[in-house]
Amino acid sequence: MSTYKGSCHCGKVAYEVDGEIDSGLACNCSVCQRKGALLWFVPRAALRIDRGEDALTTYTFNKHVIRHQFCATCGMHPFGQGVGPDGNEMAAINLRCLEDIDLAAIPVHPFDGRAM
Repeated sequence: MSTYKGSCHCGKVAYEVDGEIDSGLACNCSVCQRKGALLWFVPRAALRIDRGEDALTTYTFNKHVIRHQFCATCGMHPFGQGVGPDGNEMAAINLRCLEDIDLAAIPVHPFDGRAM
C-alpha cells in the first residue's frame, strides 16, 4: 500500500492518504464539473489530515451526502467526505491535489453525477 501526500494550493491544509490509485472518476455533477476535480474514493480511515482542519470550509448540496471541503484561504478542494452507498464512511480525494503522481498514467472514468 502506498501513502500519498496532498494539500490545498496555499498549503494551509495538508493530508496523507493510503491506498493504491487504480483509476480516477470525472463526475459531471454541477459542483465537480465546475471545480474540475478527478476523484479517487477511499475508506475515510485512509485519510489523515496533518494540518489545517480548522482552515476547511464545507459545502453540501442536493442530498447532502458528500461534504465538499475546501480551504477557506485559497479555495482549493483537496477532498470531500461522506458515506458511501454501502453505509461506510468514505473520502473523495481530488487526485489533482496529490504530490508526485502522474495524472496522465491514471485511467479516468466518467460518472454521470447529474443523473443522481
